[in-house]
Amino acid sequence: MNTLQAISPIDGRYRNKVENLAGYFSEQALIRYRVMVEIEYFIALCDLPLPQLSNFDKNNYPKLRDIYLNFSENNAMEIKDIEKTTNHDVKAVEYFIKRRFDELQLKEYKEFIHFGLTSQDINNTSMPIMLKNCHEEVLMPAIEHLTQMLDSKAEEWKDIPMLAHTHGQPASPTTLGKEFKVFAYRLRQQMNHFATIPFNAKFGGATGNLNAHYVAYPDIDWEAFANNFVSSHLHLQRLQYTTQIENYDNMAAYFDNCKRINVILIDLCRDIWTYISMEYFKQKIKEGEVGSSAMPHKVNPIDFENAEGNLGLANAIFEHLSHKLPISRLQRDLTDSTVSRNIGVPIAHTMIALSSLGKGLGKLILNEQQLYNDLENNWAVVAEAIQTILRSIGYPNPYETLKQLTRTNTKVDAKTISGFVDTLNVDEAVKERIRNISPHNYVGLKLK
Repeated sequence: MNTLQAISPIDGRYRNKVENLAGYFSEQALIRYRVMVEIEYFIALCDLPLPQLSNFDKNNYPKLRDIYLNFSENNAMEIKDIEKTTNHDVKAVEYFIKRRFDELQLKEYKEFIHFGLTSQDINNTSMPIMLKNCHEEVLMPAIEHLTQMLDSKAEEWKDIPMLAHTHGQPASPTTLGKEFKVFAYRLRQQMNHFATIPFNAKFGGATGNLNAHYVAYPDIDWEAFANNFVSSHLHLQRLQYTTQIENYDNMAAYFDNCKRINVILIDLCRDIWTYISMEYFKQKIKEGEVGSSAMPHKVNPIDFENAEGNLGLANAIFEHLSHKLPISRLQRDLTDSTVSRNIGVPIAHTMIALSSLGKGLGKLILNEQQLYNDLENNWAVVAEAIQTILRSIGYPNPYETLKQLTRTNTKVDAKTISGFVDTLNVDEAVKERIRNISPHNYVGLKLK
């Protein structure tokens, strides 16, 4: 399919930014993960004392695993063709594997493919594995890379004083590096939360009680088998009590964690956008690029705007996923099926945003003169420092005194402050201490 014909911009305009996600969230990827679970389940059954499988040659295990390890687009198309008849996606996977068993002369064992299972035992193991693999191999490295970029900027600009703004008004100065460090710190805290959220799987038959397993082989400890299979073969944590489907509570927690990270990134986008509008930053110009179709002089902060838009889209979908998936009528309805197929969509929008943010950060050029000018034009912000020193020596009504000074003067500059200090009835050493304060050095704790 030509990307120009794609309905979603994820598979169209932004395909080159998220193409690697196809290995986790495409229809072909989902089918491959299903095949993997079915094969690994059969292999696990062979390790049980089941008479019908007692003579299965374990030397066939590599051949079975090759079915999913070398899974091709043609294999996926074969399964889709089978599905046209079955009208059931997981049953089509079962029939595909049975064909492979026939080819391997393993026909006598093929009824133990999908033995005792319902389709959700396959879906609710495949999807968590997809999500886990993507998290570890794509999403977390991308977030970590951006966080390292922020750490690098924080280090580069740790000694650059900057006028802070609270409520949009000039406030006690800070350093540009520290303000970038805030975002790196926040992201790392949320990344640490990910480690507390397990990737769960449902594996328990039609209503979660392993009914079919126990009725066929009542002497097997199927609960222990299921726990071991999910843990050892699939590297997930099995939920002990479920209906036909996964409870989705921890998956919802995962999506909420993604949402919190994206909220932090939206905050970052808006701050940098504002700094650019204040001319604290200029942006590198790429030869041939156009900023505005009408105004030739413009270089728009499009990377941060693109990131903000995609983060908003991602969070809207994450919100629906975390709210909807844990809710199902009685032991199961089908609403989770179509919704869970969209798990890759908000992750794709998040990845697009991370790419845009990284590109935007790489284009920033510090305009130190503008930061200096803003500080120099706002000497009133040292009033906090002066009144605090005066408080510390017991000077009467220092807050009120500085309030009158800063609010009755139309412009407070270095000369205004110096003249005010001369009028203070304090020791000369205190006056000298105050005179040494300026908006450029009143920045408090610096990054180490």
